[in-house]
Amino acid sequence: MEGIAIGLSSNSIEILKRLQKTEFVKEIYLASSSKNDVIGNEHIKEQKPREILLEKWQELDLIIFIGSIGASIRIINSFLTSKDQDPGVIVIDRKCSKIVPLIGLHHSNTRNIAFQICNLFGGQIIETNNSNDQSFLNLDSFGNQWGWKRSGKIQNWSKLVIKQAKNEEIFCKQLSGNSLWKTSEAGEIINQIFEKETEKPDSTFHVSIFQNHENTWHPPVLWIGIGCERNTSKELIANSLKNFLQSSNLAQHSIAGFATIDIKKDEKGIIEIAEENNLPIKFFTKEDLSKIIVPNPSSLVQKEIGTSSVAEASCLLAAGEESKLLKEKSIFKDKDFPSSKSGAVTIAIAEAKNQYYPANGEIHIIGSGPGDISFLTNNTRKALSRCAVWIGYKMYLDLIKPLKRSDQVFIESKLTEEKERCIKAIKLAEQGIKVALISSGESGFYGMAGLLLELLQRIKKEYRPYFEVHPGISSVQLAAALSGAPLMNDFCSISLSDKLTPWCVIEKRIEGALLGDFVIALFNPQSIERNWQLKSAIDLCLKSRQRDTPVLIARQVGRTNQSKKFFTLNTIPLKEIDMLSIVIIGNSQTTLIDDIFLTPRGYLQN
Repeated sequence: MEGIAIGLSSNSIEILKRLQKTEFVKEIYLASSSKNDVIGNEHIKEQKPREILLEKWQELDLIIFIGSIGASIRIINSFLTSKDQDPGVIVIDRKCSKIVPLIGLHHSNTRNIAFQICNLFGGQIIETNNSNDQSFLNLDSFGNQWGWKRSGKIQNWSKLVIKQAKNEEIFCKQLSGNSLWKTSEAGEIINQIFEKETEKPDSTFHVSIFQNHENTWHPPVLWIGIGCERNTSKELIANSLKNFLQSSNLAQHSIAGFATIDIKKDEKGIIEIAEENNLPIKFFTKEDLSKIIVPNPSSLVQKEIGTSSVAEASCLLAAGEESKLLKEKSIFKDKDFPSSKSGAVTIAIAEAKNQYYPANGEIHIIGSGPGDISFLTNNTRKALSRCAVWIGYKMYLDLIKPLKRSDQVFIESKLTEEKERCIKAIKLAEQGIKVALISSGESGFYGMAGLLLELLQRIKKEYRPYFEVHPGISSVQLAAALSGAPLMNDFCSISLSDKLTPWCVIEKRIEGALLGDFVIALFNPQSIERNWQLKSAIDLCLKSRQRDTPVLIARQVGRTNQSKKFFTLNTIPLKEIDMLSIVIIGNSQTTLIDDIFLTPRGYLQN
C-alpha cells in the first residue's frame, strides 16, 4: 500500500510520528512553504499539500490528513476524478479523537483502515454512509477481506449500492470460493440465487471464476498448469494464457497460481510471468506427476522427461483434493502469435475446491484479556477490526462480541478443540482471508500462540501466511493488581495441568521455584478430573515455606462474578478452587497487611 499522512499544522507532529509506525503510511509531511527540514529528532518533510498531491496523487492508495475536514476537502477537490481511480482519504483531528473516512469507503478499503486506526489510537470513527447506518454489506469492497478481486465497471457497482441504500433486494450468485461471508449479519441480508435459478441482472452480483458478468468478485481457485519448450519467451506464455482464459470465459483475477515440473525451476519465461502477476509457482517431480491420471497423456513427453503429462497433471496436483480439470491442455506456438518470440507452451487449467492466496492471508493471534473488553489493548482492537473471521472458544468470543461488526464472522469451537481451531485458522489464511485466533488472557501464556506457531513451522516459509501475535493482559496480572503487588519481585507461573506435561516434570518445577524462593502463580489448579494435583503441590510448598505464608485465591477475574480471597498456605480451601481460579503463593518476604498483598522489592531497605 502506498499511503502518506499530511499534517496541516505543527500540532499534528506527534500523530504523524505515530502514523508512520503503522503499515498504512510510508511518508509523513507537514504543510509548509519550505522543504526537507528536520523537526526535532524526526525527519518530516515540509511541503505544500498541493505540491505533494501534484507529485504523488496517481500512485497513492491512501491519504491521511491531520486537521480540519474543510481544509482537507479544499486541498483534494481539484484532484478528484472517480471512485475507481481516487485514493482513499481519511481526516483525523489533531487530538486523534475523531477519525472520518472521507473518500474511498468502498473501492480503496478506506473504511476498514479507518476502523483500524480508530481502534489503535482509541478514537471514535464517524461514518455517514448507509452501509454503516443499516448494517449493510459493503458490496463493492467486502470481497477484499475474503481474498477476492473485483471486476465490473464502478458505475454498475454504484447502482447496486444505491439499490441497497433504498432497501431494495440484493441478490448474489456464488459458484466458487469461500461462502463463510454469508453467515455474517450483513451477509444474511443478501438473497442467494443458486446455480439453476433465474437471475435478476440489475440487482445481482456474482462470486465466480467467470468474466462475463457485470459485477463479479473472483475467488483465487484456478491453477494454471504449464509445460513449455526450453527458453520459451514470457511474451508467448502471457499471450497464450490470455487467449486461453478469454476463449474459456475465465477471469485472470481468479488465478491462484502456476504449476509445472521441477526441472522448470530456472525457466525464465515462467518465473517472470509469475513474478509480474505476484502469483506463486508450485513445482512437482516427475514421479509425483506420473501418479496423476489425465485425459491427454503424451508418449513423447513421457520419453523426454519421464512423465506423460506436465500441464494437466501439475495443475490438478496444485489444486489439491476434490479439484477438477476445468480446461484440458492446449498447445500454443510462436506462429499463433507472430509478435511473440520463439517457443511453444502447453496450458491446462484446474479448479480447486478451496481458494489459495496466502500472500493476502493473515493470522492475528489475539490475547483477549481476562474478561471485560476494557482490558483489551488498542493494538488488539486494531487487529480484531482488520479480520473478517474470528475463531475461538465460544465463551471467549462472547466476551468480545460487542466489538464485532455486522460484516465479520464468528467460528465457535469447544474448549478442547485447540488444534482444530489452529488448523482452521491456517487454512482460512491460506485462502487469503484475514483471521483472528482468540485466546483468553495472554495468548503466549498457556494460550493459542504456541500451538499455532508450531503448526506454521511445518509450512514452507514461502507458502506461509503472515502472522502476528498481539499481547494481552493475563489473568495473573489482573489478579495481582486486584490484591496489591505480590509479583513485585521474582516470580514464576506453573500450570498444574498434567494433560500435556508429565506430573513428574511439574513437581521438579515447583521444587525449583521453592528452592529459588520465587512467588508462585498456579494456573489450571484443579478440575473435576484433576482433583489431587493441587493438594500435592500445596504439600510440596509446606515442606519449604512457613505455614502462614499468605496466599491469594482469585476467581473469574475481569468478569461479572470476580472474587478474591486471602488465606495462608495451611488454610487453603481446596474445594473452592476450580479452573476459573488463579492461586498466588507468596515467598518468604511476602506480606498481607490490611488486605494489601505485597512482595517488597527492597527499596526501603536502602
